[in-house]
Amino acid sequence: MKLVLDIGNTLGKLVVYGQENEVFRAQFELGEMHPVLIDLFFDFPEIKQTILCSVVSIEPQIQLFLKEKTILLEVNSEMRLPFENRYETPETLGADRIGLVAATVFMYPGKNCLVVDAGSCVTYDFISSDGIYRGGAISPGLQMRFKAMHEHTNKLPLVTLKEEFIALGANTQNSILAGAVNGLVFEIEGWQSSLGRTHEDLTLILTGGDAQFLSKRLKNTIFAHSNFLVQGLRQLLDYNTF
Repeated sequence: MKLVLDIGNTLGKLVVYGQENEVFRAQFELGEMHPVLIDLFFDFPEIKQTILCSVVSIEPQIQLFLKEKTILLEVNSEMRLPFENRYETPETLGADRIGLVAATVFMYPGKNCLVVDAGSCVTYDFISSDGIYRGGAISPGLQMRFKAMHEHTNKLPLVTLKEEFIALGANTQNSILAGAVNGLVFEIEGWQSSLGRTHEDLTLILTGGDAQFLSKRLKNTIFAHSNFLVQGLRQLLDYNTF
């Protein structure tokens, strides 16, 4: 059995695979990671390999526990990757972005791809059809935009996301929604348009916590469900298994 661990800024996700298929998945708060793993290995002692992709520092006791129980592979720029990394400072490229680029290369080989991960931050990563990672961008996610407008002004309220499409706000709350949501939609479409002018048949892949919400407001999008990174990490683990 194999274990995929995807650790974000606030939540963690784990998926256990058998020979080919997923047999168990769970989501947990970061403070509960150690007891969750202890229970997991009690239920699935057959887990022999683990891939860990984390954007936060992992407690040494957790790393030690995983190394004692399995062969542990941590996602970083020094591991064997299925693409050429042209990032000027590869050691600073986040594990989540490395995993997303790998997933894109595995699932869309030979294509020009822009993968957009809409989470706490929105990351943009471009992979050309020759398998070269060219770089990308990072900008605030929707919740971060809402919080920034509220916390850095005296009177703007903290709003919550609504499903209804807001084209123009007729009150303060809807104006904030229109600015944050439409601003991000236009930003994504701008990246897609700019890269599409220089790279034919650009494929836009949208993933992350706000992907489903945003996909309804974007054109020409391949919506990658929340398993996109996890599936790519599983393939990256196999890619590094000799």
